[in-house]
Amino acid sequence: MSVIRRLDPVLIDRIAAGEVVERPASAVKELVENAIDAGARSIAVEIGDGGRRLIRVTDDGRVMDEADLVLAVERHATSKLPEGNLSDIRTLGFRGEALPSIAAVSRLSIATRRADAPSGLMLQVDAGARGEPRPASAMPGTRIDVADLFMATPARLKFLKSDRAEAQAVAEVVRRLAVAHPQIRFSLTGEHLTDFTWPAEEGAPAGLTRRLGRVLGRDFPDNAIAVDAAREGFALSGMIGLPTYHRGNGAQIHFVVNGRPVRDKLLLSAVRGGYADVMASDRHPVLALFITCDPAIVDVNVHPAKTEVRFREPGLIRSLVVSAIRDALARAGHRAATTGGTEMLGAMRAHGGGYGGGYGACGFTPPPRPHAGAYHGGASLAQSWQAPHEGVTGFAEAGQAAFEAFAPGADARQEAVAGADIQTEEGEGEDAPAREAYPLGAARAQLHETYIVAQTRDGIVIVDQHAAHERLVYERLKRERAQSGIARQILLIPEIVELDPLDVARLGDAGEALAELGLVLEPFGPDAVALREVPAALAEGDLAALVRDVADALAETGEAAPLTRRLDAVLSRISCHGSIRAGRRLRPQEMDALLREMEATPLSGQCNHGRPTYVALKRSDIERLFGRR
Repeated sequence: MSVIRRLDPVLIDRIAAGEVVERPASAVKELVENAIDAGARSIAVEIGDGGRRLIRVTDDGRVMDEADLVLAVERHATSKLPEGNLSDIRTLGFRGEALPSIAAVSRLSIATRRADAPSGLMLQVDAGARGEPRPASAMPGTRIDVADLFMATPARLKFLKSDRAEAQAVAEVVRRLAVAHPQIRFSLTGEHLTDFTWPAEEGAPAGLTRRLGRVLGRDFPDNAIAVDAAREGFALSGMIGLPTYHRGNGAQIHFVVNGRPVRDKLLLSAVRGGYADVMASDRHPVLALFITCDPAIVDVNVHPAKTEVRFREPGLIRSLVVSAIRDALARAGHRAATTGGTEMLGAMRAHGGGYGGGYGACGFTPPPRPHAGAYHGGASLAQSWQAPHEGVTGFAEAGQAAFEAFAPGADARQEAVAGADIQTEEGEGEDAPAREAYPLGAARAQLHETYIVAQTRDGIVIVDQHAAHERLVYERLKRERAQSGIARQILLIPEIVELDPLDVARLGDAGEALAELGLVLEPFGPDAVALREVPAALAEGDLAALVRDVADALAETGEAAPLTRRLDAVLSRISCHGSIRAGRRLRPQEMDALLREMEATPLSGQCNHGRPTYVALKRSDIERLFGRR
């Protein structure tokens, strides 16, 4: 007696539905993609109970006649392959294909009507049992209702998350499709989410920029760089965020391949490679990249939900993405995220700074003045830091004591350094107003021997001198390595550094590569190395600490890491030791020279670890902080 039997067709459909419809968001994705392929210019999505109770997608795309309406809910019926060629997929789905999967596990109804028709058509499918098309009143376009999702497969309901989590997953799907198709109007309504309506955006690239501002945040366009590159049949475009404009997860990374939003491991790896030198490993960029290519060189059917793709030449597309990101970041120069100043103001307000208006206007009584030495407020940088006038009695000693701990390490105001202006390349001195015209302004003071305060024409800039110089040294060493090799200096007496035997072995294996970076060392017994030559810029530094940091860098990157990545990691550690340290007092000329070099050096808006090297405050922001606006 045979134990193998054919399954019921309805049961087959329900099993197959599990490959495509994992959760309500999966159904929304399929229905919205159908509407996009139908040429819709407006798509509205409504959900109830996170999509379990109701999913409604309404569009104004091409409608179906009675024959197409019946075929749309039949398995293996589609308009995607007009020639039957699996390597020439140019649509997302159109009507059909996913509809029978959804209909097998829910109550599905489709209402469609041409604009010039007196009435429309409606078709209902109840858990895979199809009814007959019948006339019905309907608005022009197509409306698909999915009620009681997974009612025919109750076991799957147990694996769904809360209504809020499912609603947020639906919102994420709509957001990604909205990024991929800015020319379409999208709206989403429902419980447990924030309703939105994004109008259709016309005219590239301005339309894409406006759509990205709506989806990725109002600050994104001001903190993004355009990308436009092509190579051997691939075209890459879009916008990438500055390294200092980052997030704690990768939810704001968007890839679109031939109009299809995807989450691809290869592309994610390429993005990480492009930002490798400028962003911390636990942070993620904000970006939207669009890849266009011949459908024959990319396979979109490697995943049932088509969220992953496979490229015929993965190395080519990865190198294109990495180089395009790096080129764009290099063009950005010293730019840092504009949100740095906003975050700084928010932190100041959270600690009691700023009242938002005059005391008399709101009836607010100012707080009592703290005792001498305890005031941590922000005195005006224009105020003289000299001792108070001797003629004043009663307040002199307390007032001076209050500011004593916060006096600048150096005063770079023009009157304080008369005749000490820096020289231009032509040898002519520049006065303060001329230096204020530079993007990073003219140095005014050094606070706590760590931060440089510069004045621009419309605000101030605060620079972390160590972070900024670390990036400058790093970029300089990379240029030297690429051009003629890093200049090095022989030590009169070799530096003996004791290490773990494993670190000694790592340094020995990397000896030739380290020599290219200016470090010449050799084993000195089983648990020590002898350092004989160092980069010329580091001859006066803490050489033992440098060797230990280099050993740590080699351990972190691992033996399997590409050589270039390992060398860059070592160079980053070297540049940290060769940069201006916090606590060093700078002369006015040195501060201005640092600002000018930052402006001329790509990627100087962030240090090697991804932290911002400066924050900028507009004068209007400062005035709001003090209630002047």
